[in-house]
Amino acid sequence: MLEQAILQFALLGAGWVLWLLVALSLGCLAISIVRAIYLVLDGTDSRALASAVNGFLQGGDRAAFQKQLSGMKGFEARVLGAGMELSPHGTEAVEKAIAGTTRAERMRMERGLSYLATVGANAPFVGLFGTVLGIIRAFHDLTLKSHDAMDAVMGGISKALVATAVGLLVAIPAVVLYNLFTLWVKSRLGRSESLADLVMARLKAGVA
Repeated sequence: MLEQAILQFALLGAGWVLWLLVALSLGCLAISIVRAIYLVLDGTDSRALASAVNGFLQGGDRAAFQKQLSGMKGFEARVLGAGMELSPHGTEAVEKAIAGTTRAERMRMERGLSYLATVGANAPFVGLFGTVLGIIRAFHDLTLKSHDAMDAVMGGISKALVATAVGLLVAIPAVVLYNLFTLWVKSRLGRSESLADLVMARLKAGVA
C-alpha cells in the first residue's frame, strides 16, 4: 500500500517541482526588491551625518548634536540618537543604548535574507529531486512501451534533467543576492559602529 502510494507520487514527474522552483525564484525576487527599497530609503544622508559628528567631535554642544540627529532619518542617525538621548545618564547607558538599537536595526535590515540563503542552499537539491522523479517516470514509461523504447527513455531523462538545471538557475542568483545584501548590511553596521566609537570617545573624554 505504502509502496504503491510512493510510486504514484514519483510518477507525477518533475513538472510540479519546476513550478515549485519558479515559485521559490519569485519569492527571492520579491524579497530582494523589498529589501533593496528598504535599505535605500532608510539610509542617512552621509554628508549631513558626517558634518554633525565632526561638529560634535570638535567641541559642539551635546544638545545641539542630539537635535541634529533627531532631524535626520535612517539607521545610522537612529543608532547615534538613541545613545545621545541617554548621554546624561553616563557613557555606560550610552553604550547599551547604541548596542541595543544596533541589534534591533540589524534584525530589520536582515529580515527575509534567511529565505535567500535557504533557497540558495537547497534549490539544487530540489532540482535534483525533480530529476530523480523524472527518471523514475521515464523508466516506468519504458515498461509500458514495446517499441521506440530507447527514444522514450532518453526523451524522459532529458526532460528530467531540466529540473536540475532550473534548480541551479534559481540557486545561483539567490546566493549572489544574499551575499550582496549581507555585504550591504555589514557595511552600514561598520560605518555606524565607527561613528559610535568616535562619539563615545568624545563623551568619555568628559568634555561634552
